[in-house]
Amino acid sequence: MVDNNNNIGASGAANHDEDGAMMKEQDQLLPIANVGRIMKQILPANAKISKEAKETMQECVSEFISFVTSEASEKCRKERRKTVNGDDVSWALGALGFDDYTGPLRRFLHRYREQEGERISSSANNNKSENNQDKANNNTEDQQQRILLNHPHIQRPNFNKGSNTTGL
Repeated sequence: MVDNNNNIGASGAANHDEDGAMMKEQDQLLPIANVGRIMKQILPANAKISKEAKETMQECVSEFISFVTSEASEKCRKERRKTVNGDDVSWALGALGFDDYTGPLRRFLHRYREQEGERISSSANNNKSENNQDKANNNTEDQQQRILLNHPHIQRPNFNKGSNTTGL
């Protein structure tokens, strides 16, 4: 829980943002609506969740995320890296004793990276395909213009000076 007078969080640490300014507890917690939605997915359709249960779970999952992220961040700091990635989070889970979660997280990361690679590849292929289609359309238009200009039954305008082709 939070002691509002001292701005101490559930972990016992003062709540500060990146600049060292004090933060409200609600700014450090996951939105309660999201927590409630996740909880409802697990429960039977007719189950109810009390506000107290949602708030308790909100504090627990927020603290858990902070705990794991802090461990992953420390690893990155020691390796002189600034970006925490999914592999760092997986490592942190294992280092903190949550080995049961590292396997599923690694499988998720693998699938995610495969899908991202496919999406990027697909996007690049679509761009190439669109460019080729544009070129094909331009070539087709050029061919159609040439056919029309050379067609014997199409009367072409006479742009010669001094020639009156309008018939007026």
